[in-house]
Amino acid sequence: MFRCLSYSRPVGISGAFRGVHGIQGKNSVHPTRWRIAPFRSIHSQTPPTPTHTPKPTLTHPSASKWLYSLSALIAGIVVVGGVTRLTESGLSITEWKPITGVTLPRGEDWQAEFDKYKQTPEYRMLNSRISLEDFKRIYVMEWAHRVFGRAIGVAFILPAGYLVARRQLSRGMRWAVGGLGLGIAFQGFLGWYMVESGLKEENFAHAGATPRVSQHRLAAHLGAALALYVATLYAGLASARDWAVGGGGSVSGVHQPEKVLGKSATRPLRQFRVLARTGLGVVFLTALSGAFVAGLDAGLIYNEFPWMGEGVSPPWNEVWDKRYSRRADGADLWWRNMTENPSTAQMDHRILATTTLIGTLAMHALALRSPGVKKSLPPLTKTLLNVTSGTVVLQASLGISTLLYLVPIPLAAAHQAGSVALLSAYVALVASLRRPGMAARVRAQWEKGLLQAQSQRKINTTVQ
Repeated sequence: MFRCLSYSRPVGISGAFRGVHGIQGKNSVHPTRWRIAPFRSIHSQTPPTPTHTPKPTLTHPSASKWLYSLSALIAGIVVVGGVTRLTESGLSITEWKPITGVTLPRGEDWQAEFDKYKQTPEYRMLNSRISLEDFKRIYVMEWAHRVFGRAIGVAFILPAGYLVARRQLSRGMRWAVGGLGLGIAFQGFLGWYMVESGLKEENFAHAGATPRVSQHRLAAHLGAALALYVATLYAGLASARDWAVGGGGSVSGVHQPEKVLGKSATRPLRQFRVLARTGLGVVFLTALSGAFVAGLDAGLIYNEFPWMGEGVSPPWNEVWDKRYSRRADGADLWWRNMTENPSTAQMDHRILATTTLIGTLAMHALALRSPGVKKSLPPLTKTLLNVTSGTVVLQASLGISTLLYLVPIPLAAAHQAGSVALLSAYVALVASLRRPGMAARVRAQWEKGLLQAQSQRKINTTVQ
């Protein structure tokens, strides 16, 4: 902008003078040659950009969509598994063949499979009169359940490998996905472990025994499936929310999620968050208790509501039956009655279901009536509360109807699907109150700093 001008001046000019006025020089013994540089204000210096710090990695939205799809498949297999149990099809396949069992038998292979089934306690004690065609129907039901499980394994492995290879998962999500993979593999083992309990002769050697899978293993199988479903759905919701926060967007209808849901969250909101998490735990326990009701055929007794005989609960000596204890000191009396006594199992399920219903509706009423809670809750949370309350009423209605009508298959299957729907509503409710993750908060600050740096550079360019 300016041309160089030469003049003589004694050596030694103030550094401050040079810094402010932009005069640059090179010292020598003789008079120095000075150059006048363009004027630059000390206030117009470009601030350091956040590119000098690593950009926090967040899970890509495609991973969230994959987790949603995977959770939907898990929900589907839970319902299919319920129908498999209701149709008493679970013991029709007597072997576990992960590879060759993908295809259905053909021709004479059907008779070979039927002959294997004839060796089971279930055939000899319950189904000795069924025909080959009847056997095919229950076989196909169990086969579909197993193939569904294999499909979930494929739907997990291939996308997970792709997302890891493309570095589209955050560090924490990579660990979470690894845990989900182990859970899916363990669930396959639990499925066969459960079926095996219904094929062993020694389990039905005592008088009055009924060939069926162990209710303990059934509860473990269902509980693991529901836990896997909750974890998968929550991971998808959490990663999607973190991506939105990291990009400076809003979540749960809140434009400043860290201010509303973070450390500065109001006390009513923090307390409501605890209530929602507690409700999710109670719903899970209620569904788990339903597995014992199903495994013991406890839904076929006391087909009335709210009474159980002459009162709201059976007689005490029936609920706390000493015959179920296998120890001389009776130390196992309480848990054996809860898991092996049909009357106690149904009463426990009723208590937990009623607690879930009343607790959910009370939580909704609190959000509507308490000014502090109503003001602090995000808009999405309020909407999900409506969904949760409606779902819990529907689920209670399905449960009562299933009991009154002696467990018809369509109603019972709908009731099991309703438990998954209620869990889904609660998971979404809890996720709507989740504080954004650390990586998302850092990423949001990183993006904000980058925008500020870019704006400052544009201003400096304009000034110059």
